Amino acid sequence: MKRIVECVPNISEGRNKQVINAVADAIKNTSDRIQLLDIDPGYDTNRTVITFVGDPEAVEEAAFQCIKKSYEFIDMSVHKGAHPRQGCTDVCPFIPISGVTMEECVEMAKRVGDRVGAELGLPVYLYGYSASDKEREDLAFVRKGEYESLKEKLHSLRPDYGPCEFNNSVKKGGAINISARDFLIAYNINLNTRDRSLANEIALNIREAGRAKKDEKGEIIRDEKGESVKVPGLLKAVKGIGWYIDEYGVAQISINLLNYKVTPLHVLFETCVDQAEKLGIRVTGSELVGLIPKEAILDAGRYFLNKAKRSTGVPERELIHIAVKSLGLAEISPFKIDEKIIEYKMAKTGKLCSMRLDDFIDEVGKDSPAPGGGSVSALAGALGAGLGSMVAALTPAKKGYEKTLQPLSIRGDKLIECLEKLKHGIDLDTEAFNDVIAAMRMPKSSDEEKAARDKAIQEGYKKATIVPLETAALCVQTIEQLLEVAEIGNPNSASDVGVGALMAYAGFEGAALNVNINLPSIKDEGFRREVGGKIISMRVKAIEYRDKVLDAVNSKIAK
Repeated sequence: MKRIVECVPNISEGRNKQVINAVADAIKNTSDRIQLLDIDPGYDTNRTVITFVGDPEAVEEAAFQCIKKSYEFIDMSVHKGAHPRQGCTDVCPFIPISGVTMEECVEMAKRVGDRVGAELGLPVYLYGYSASDKEREDLAFVRKGEYESLKEKLHSLRPDYGPCEFNNSVKKGGAINISARDFLIAYNINLNTRDRSLANEIALNIREAGRAKKDEKGEIIRDEKGESVKVPGLLKAVKGIGWYIDEYGVAQISINLLNYKVTPLHVLFETCVDQAEKLGIRVTGSELVGLIPKEAILDAGRYFLNKAKRSTGVPERELIHIAVKSLGLAEISPFKIDEKIIEYKMAKTGKLCSMRLDDFIDEVGKDSPAPGGGSVSALAGALGAGLGSMVAALTPAKKGYEKTLQPLSIRGDKLIECLEKLKHGIDLDTEAFNDVIAAMRMPKSSDEEKAARDKAIQEGYKKATIVPLETAALCVQTIEQLLEVAEIGNPNSASDVGVGALMAYAGFEGAALNVNINLPSIKDEGFRREVGGKIISMRVKAIEYRDKVLDAVNSKIAK
C-alpha cells in the first residue's frame, strides 16, 4: 500500500497573492513526491488553506518549508482578519491517508515542532493527537486569546517547543500550532442575513461545546471552581462560530466538522436549516473550504435522494451533483468536483475512461495492441451495469411502482459499485498489458539481468491475468444483480435490462478470453490451475443468471 500523509497548513495571509504563491511554491518545490492539491484563500478571513499530500518524509520537509516561508513573508504584529489566529502558519496538521498510522503522524508533528522551535525560534503548541496533555488536544484552548494574548500566554501556557519569551522573532511570526488529527472538513453555511449575532447563535446551538448556562437574570452559572457551566450543543464532533463576510455580503456559520462519520455533512446542514428557521432566517447555501472525502459527499447525495423517495443507485458523479445542488455548495463560487474531492484530486485520471466515445473507438481501431479486448470487455460490463442501474432508478418514480424503491435501490447501489470498478478496469487492463511489454524490453546481457527480466515478465503476466479475472467476476456480479431488476422493474424498460445482461455476459466472456490467453505464459502451475478453475465456475453462474434474466425479460415483452 502506498504511504500517503495529507498536510493542511493554514497561513495567515489571504489577500497578497505573491505571498500565497511563494509559500505554495516552497511546498511544491520541496520534492517531486509532493502533490499540491488545493489553495483556498479568503480575503476577509485573511487566511489561506493549503492542502498537499505525499509520502511521510516529503510531507514532513514540505511542512517545515511552508512554516519557514510564511515566517519570512508574514508579520503577525500587523495582521488582521476574521478568522482566529496566532501565528504566520497558524495551524499545521498531519493526517494519515493510507499506509500510515496516527502514531507516525504524531511523531512527524513533534519533529517539525522541535525543528521550528530550534531553527526558526518560534514557539510551538502541539494539539490534537500530538498534544502533551488532555487540555491541549483542543485547538481552541491553545489558541485562546489569539496572537494578541501571546505575550502573556507564553508564561502561563508554556509552549511545547521554542522560546517562552515574546522576543522580536515571536512578535513577527507568532506561535505555530501543529497537530496530528483525523480528516477535518472546513465548512461554512450561508445565511440570508448580514447579522453576525444570528450566525453565532446557531453556532452555539449546534457545536458540541455548546454555550454557557445562564440563570433567569441572564447571569452565567458557575460551578464550585468558578468555571462556567455548559449547555451541550446538538451535534458531536462539531466546532463553530458565527461571522460576517463582507466579500460575500452574508453572515456565515463557520464550522470545523471533526469527524463526518460521527456527524454526517447532511445532518450538519439540515440541523442548521432547522435552527435558522426558528430564528426567522434561511440557509441559502454553503461553502467548502479546502477538500472533502468522497464518502462524505456521496452520503449526502444518498440522503437527499432518499428524502425525495428516489433510488440511490445512480452513478457517483450524479450522487455528487445531487449533493452539491442540495447543499448549495456552488452558491458563492463554482464547485469543481475534480478539484474539491480529495480522491478525484489525487487520482491519476484514466486516459481511456476519460475519452470521448468516438475517440475511444478510434483508439481501439488503431494499429497498436492496446487498448484491446480486455479494455473493451470492461467497457461492455460497465454498460451492462449502467443499463440495469438506469431501470432500477427509473422504476420507483413511476406511479404504481413505489413499493419497488427499497429493493431496487439495493440492486441499483450494487450495480453502480460494479459500474465504477469496471470503468476503472478499462484503463487497468491496458496498464497491465503495458507492464508485460516493459518487462520484455528489460536488458538481458548478464545472468542477473536475465533473472530480473524473467521475474518481471512473470509478474507482468500474472497482473495481466488478474485484471481481466476481476473484470470477469464483476460482470458475473452485474448479471446476478440484474435478475431482480428484470423481475420487478418497469415492463416498458425490460429490453434495457435484457441488453444489460447480454452486454455484461459479453464482458465476462471477453475477460475470460484475456485470462486464458495469458495463462500458458505463467510458470506457476498452482496459479494457473486456481485461475482456470475460477473461470469455469464463473461461467456456469454467468450463463445461469443470464438465462434467468432473459426469461424474465422475454416473459414481460410477450405480454
